[in-house]
Amino acid sequence: MIKHLFKLIWNKKRQNFLLMTEMLVSFIVMFAVFTLLVYYYQNYNRPRGFEYENVWNLGYDTPQGMSDADSIATFRESLRQLIQSMPQVEEVSFSDANIPYGYANISTGISYNKVNWPSEVYTVDDNYKNVLNITMKEGRWFSKADAATNYRPIVLNETFSKKLFGDQSATGKIIKDEGSVNKNMKIIGVINDIKDKGDYTETGNSFFRRMDTSNTNGGGLLLIKIKPTADAAFESRLFKVLSNAMPNTSVDIKHMDKRRAIKNAQALGPIVVMLIISGFLIINVALGLFGVLWYNINKRRGEIGLRRAVGASGGSISKQLVGEALVLSTISLIVGLFFAVQFPLLSVFDLAPGTYIIAILLDILFIYLLVLFCSFYPGKQAAGIYPAEALHED
Repeated sequence: MIKHLFKLIWNKKRQNFLLMTEMLVSFIVMFAVFTLLVYYYQNYNRPRGFEYENVWNLGYDTPQGMSDADSIATFRESLRQLIQSMPQVEEVSFSDANIPYGYANISTGISYNKVNWPSEVYTVDDNYKNVLNITMKEGRWFSKADAATNYRPIVLNETFSKKLFGDQSATGKIIKDEGSVNKNMKIIGVINDIKDKGDYTETGNSFFRRMDTSNTNGGGLLLIKIKPTADAAFESRLFKVLSNAMPNTSVDIKHMDKRRAIKNAQALGPIVVMLIISGFLIINVALGLFGVLWYNINKRRGEIGLRRAVGASGGSISKQLVGEALVLSTISLIVGLFFAVQFPLLSVFDLAPGTYIIAILLDILFIYLLVLFCSFYPGKQAAGIYPAEALHED
């Protein structure tokens, strides 16, 4: 049966070439779409690693005329106490511009065993972990005791720790920051990965360093964890208190849950565009496949009628037409697979091979379902052709 189907397809290779080309292009386009969908789904299913609910970030400018590091540090501490004294506030933390769901990306190069690793760096204070409820995987977070040490303490995320040390403990090891004057840094702990760039983004290499007097220039950012009972009236009151405490400076309050929604919407933009484009393509391919099969039925009514006259059942006629469409799609898929398997073999775009493999399997299933859907009705129509009518028309 299969040999007969291949013979029929070969005899009409010119007519089938365009259809197979459309299926090949559909396979390649849907491979890209499924790869992106699988990648986003895998990232979305990973734990977020921190809590963003009821967290506000507050940007401010250092008061004019205050340039001394000690004076700025004293001002920050008084500002912390002022905010912390409000009953609706649970925790307060200072940070640099690189905050969850923000737009700043601060990176540097980390050297260990003569190997350089790009990494994102966060400069935070001792309360940062409590505000975002970050979980330690090993070691500890920063404390006031770290201010008196002769080394710069840092905390790695789990992904970076595994890349540097594998399954070994990272606590106590020394790594170098190639972008800093004081290059040597001592690892005091490792945290679980946090998806601070959005729910659909992959976690990369990152480490956290403790904020000190060298990080007090310019403006700053505050992360404030508030109680669920806080409302818009409290936000207005907080703004007034800060404006009075820092006259002639700008104060900006943003809600982290809203920033998260914006980040996720931006991440989903490319996939929505790809789905719209691929949707139009698939509709055209489906209409083309449906039209070709319908045309073949009308053109082959005499052949179908003769087969019915010599005893062929309607089911066998329908299976033949569906089988021809499946063979055509199989040929296209074999060609498409040759290109698709290069992505996991060559680690293109630095994605995990499993992501590509799942996308390939979903793509194959999708193409076969599309072909079955488009060929089912024409095959059913062919099965309903009566021998006498077909032979009379011929």
